[in-house]
This record gives sequence, C-alpha cells and structure tokens, in this order.
Amino acid sequence: MTDVKHMKWWGWGIEGVGFHYDDKPAFAPFVKYAVGLDLSTPATPVAPFSEITVPASRASEEFVSRLTRIVGADNLTTDDQARVVHTFGKSIRDLIRVRAADFPRTPDVVVYPADEVEVQQLVDAAVEADAVIIPFGGGSNIVGSLEPLASEERTVISLDLGRMRRVLEIDEESGLARIEAGAQGPDLEAQLVEKGWTLGHFPDSFTHSTLGGWVATRSSGMQSDKYGDIADIARGLRVVRPGGTLVIRPLPSTSTGPSVREMIIGSEGRLGVITEVTVQVHRTPEKRDVYAYFFPNWGAGLAAMQAIAESDATPSITRVSDARESAFSLATSKESSGVTKFITGTVLPGLMKLKGWKNLDEICLSFIGYEGSESHAKRQKSLVEALVKKHGGFGVGTGPGVLYDQKKFDTPYLRDFLLDRGAAADVSETAAPWSKLQTVYTNAYAAANRAYAELGVQGWIMAHLSHSYHSGACLYFTFAFVHGDAPLEQYDVVKRAIQQSFIDSGATLSHHHGVGLEHAPWLEQDISTQGAAVMQGLLDSADPTRTFNPGKITGK
Repeated sequence: MTDVKHMKWWGWGIEGVGFHYDDKPAFAPFVKYAVGLDLSTPATPVAPFSEITVPASRASEEFVSRLTRIVGADNLTTDDQARVVHTFGKSIRDLIRVRAADFPRTPDVVVYPADEVEVQQLVDAAVEADAVIIPFGGGSNIVGSLEPLASEERTVISLDLGRMRRVLEIDEESGLARIEAGAQGPDLEAQLVEKGWTLGHFPDSFTHSTLGGWVATRSSGMQSDKYGDIADIARGLRVVRPGGTLVIRPLPSTSTGPSVREMIIGSEGRLGVITEVTVQVHRTPEKRDVYAYFFPNWGAGLAAMQAIAESDATPSITRVSDARESAFSLATSKESSGVTKFITGTVLPGLMKLKGWKNLDEICLSFIGYEGSESHAKRQKSLVEALVKKHGGFGVGTGPGVLYDQKKFDTPYLRDFLLDRGAAADVSETAAPWSKLQTVYTNAYAAANRAYAELGVQGWIMAHLSHSYHSGACLYFTFAFVHGDAPLEQYDVVKRAIQQSFIDSGATLSHHHGVGLEHAPWLEQDISTQGAAVMQGLLDSADPTRTFNPGKITGK
C-alpha cells in the first residue's frame, strides 16, 4: 500500500503524541479559572474505529478499475478509515463530527498519483464519468475546504498528492525552487536546507500541511514579516485541468492582464489540481534568534508593533499576545522554564516597580525574530529595541524565544486534549488597517462574551497580533468553553458572533485560513456583491461541470 502518512482519524498529529500537563503546574488552575473545567475529571476516550459506522463507497467497480489502471492497485483505496481521514480537515467542527460518526458524505475512493501525468489522467477520467475531485494535501484545513457537499450524488474522488513531495530543481542564480505540491513542510524544508536554502514559510500547521495546500488556501507563516505570505513566495504554478495543464511561469513581475496566478492562489481546489509550485527561496541565514519582550499593556504592545512596521527595521517575526494569551502562555510553560521563574520570582515585580507598571495582570508577552548575517541581525535588534523601549517595553533575552520555537507547532494537540474533556476550543483570525485594529479587537471580545452569555456558559477568549504589514496586521483570536449536549450549535453561536464582528469592524473574514464552507456566509459582505458575482462567474466559467471541489469559497 502507499507509503503516504496521515494524521490520526480523530484528532491532530500522529498516534501516541498528545498534550500533557504533568510538568506544567499552573495549567490546571488556569483552565479552571478560564472556562470552569476541572481537569481531575477523567477524559472521555475516543471510540475505536471498529465501532464507527461509515457510509459505503458509491464508486462503481468499473470506475474503480479505471482509476486503478492509472495509479496502480497499491495507490488506490476504498477503505473506510482512509475515506474518513479524507472527509474532513481538523477544525473543531470536523473533530466533533468525526468523533460522533457524523458523515453526511464521504469520498468514495482515495487515489495517490505519482506524478502530473497520472493527475491529468485522473482528471480526464473524472470529467468523462461526471465525478467530483477534491484535492487533498495534509488534511490540516480548518474551514471546511475538504469535505464533500452532503447533497453530492456523484462519485467523489479524494486526490491525495502525498506521493508528489520532491524538490525537483533549484535555480541558484535566481533563488527559485520547483517543488511538487504534495510536499509537507518538514520534508520540503529538509530537502532545501540540505542544499543551503530555506523557504522561510512556517505556518502553525507546518508539520502536517503541504505546499499545494498553502497555495490553495493563501497561507501565511510565522516569519511572513521577512519572507512574505505564500502569495508573495509562490511565483510559478502548474495546475492540471480538463484536457491540459495551466502553466504560470516564475517571472519576477508581469503586465499580462488580470493575474491568473492570483486566481489560483486561494482557489481551494476549485480551478484544478495544483501539481507543482515554483517558489522563492533564500540562503539559510547565518543567524536566527527569537527574543522575548514584555509590554505594560496591550495598547503599548500594539503601538510598538505598528512603529516597528513603519520603521526601517525588518524583523522576521513581530508578535505580541494580549494579557489573557500571555497568561495562557505562562500557564503552559514548564515549571523549570526561565520565563516562568522570571514571572513568579522577584525579578519582574522589581522591574515593574522601577518602571511604574501598575498591574501585573495587564502585561503582554511579545516575540520578535531577527535573521540574516551577524551584522544585519544585530542592526535589526538595535532598531527594534529602541522602539520597544520607547513604548515602555523591555527584553528578557532568547530563553523564552527558544521555548516559543519548540512549542510553536504543538498547540493543536491541546485542542484535542480539551475536547476529550468536553471543552470546545477554536480560532478565528482576521486582518485590518492599524487604525481599526483596536476596534476589531474590542468588538471581537464583546461579541464572544455576548455569545457566552446567550449560551449561559463560562467562556474564554484571547488574542495575539502577528503578520505585520505597513498598513495593518493580523489579529488571531482563540476561544473556548465547556460545551453541553449540542456542541456544534453552541460553537456556531460563538463563531458567528466573532466572524460578524470582524466584518462590522472593517476587518476581513480571514487573513490566512481561507474560506471553505465555514467562512462562505461572510464572503459577499467582505468583497461586495459585485465582487462575489465576479468570483462566482470565474468559478462557473472555469469549471462548468462542477468537477473541482464544488461549493467551497462561495457556497455554490
């Protein structure tokens, strides 16, 4: 059978890996305070897959035989567990449904092509048979971009690109690399680093997401301040469509009408199957450090990030957590960590007194990264720290930054841990101009708290700023509450409230998670009625038979 590895069917990551708090003494009290959950209550184990009932595949033997002739018997399956793995992404909505064996529609067959030639043959076979193709990368999506429509009566193919994971070529003179779309973050980065290069793209889902998925959802990474979002990084594209391949050459800039490259980026599989991406790569930096800073309050941290974005400084990471998220970060730190000792000891209180800080509960933790040559990194740090100081902040060294680097991809495991104990936790992220960020932040908090009051539950919301631009930044909110017997209905109340607050405050429906089905209800409000009409027109004309991932983005 294929050697492509997938995440566990019921949660994030690989089997045997999960969140533990035995070495985090502040965590249980924090959870009790935040959402009223007593962690001494035993977790509810996930039912074994053998007890799960999965709808039978609707693929005919004749059609399966035809697909098998294309990819080989070892690279096609109608196995129940494989089809479940390819049904959903990893949002809280997905996890609640998969654990409850709620499968309105599953893919009928999963195929693993070896190359673009096989992808073309699969696409042409699907068009001829009037079947549906849903491209699949790592399965980490959290906005409903993967699931088949419940009303879909045609055969549904999940086209998994996991075998297509090679770095094909590096143009060292131009700093461009051709990479197959199914390459997951660690795999492609390891291949690049071996030759002295880096992509510099590290989203939260890095360990379990693919280059093609990043392009298809318009992803952003933790170091986007330096390297850009995936829309900046992806220069050339190859996209298999009925009867042929759409090719975008990796040119530095063009004036060739509306950008087809931009149409593909963020298209969530609706315009074809992305098979290859040519990306900008950079020489592995001589130096890379992440420093931690504290600000007296959220307003000071926000102002400092804006000042850095407007300055001559070019750090790779600019992130500041609000007081609530800072408290969460400290609660998930090990007792022996330097930052925990710093907070609970006498050092910070003493510094606060010297600086005139009044309330320890308002402090905000920030991480700022510097990359490049020794002299460049030193220069950036000097520029940034002058601005940090100007806004009342101060640095505490690289120790907490090392811990940040170690933990940055582990947060989704915590969501599974809470779900095992009856608590729903999820995220909503957005972007807005600097002039509106504080309003977006305030209104999102208010909307979430109104939703919690409506549900009669104790809820939690926290946020951080990341991905800074000259004109604005991304705000990333995490919310959680202990759910009752109707977790999806309760989740919808909170999620809808937060999302609507974004639009009403002048922010976007999503900065980097995409649209899928989850965010489609806000698309017209975000890009205008005419904008939505133009987008629907593009999708209708490019895919009149609705072969490619129908319903995503526009809901139609």
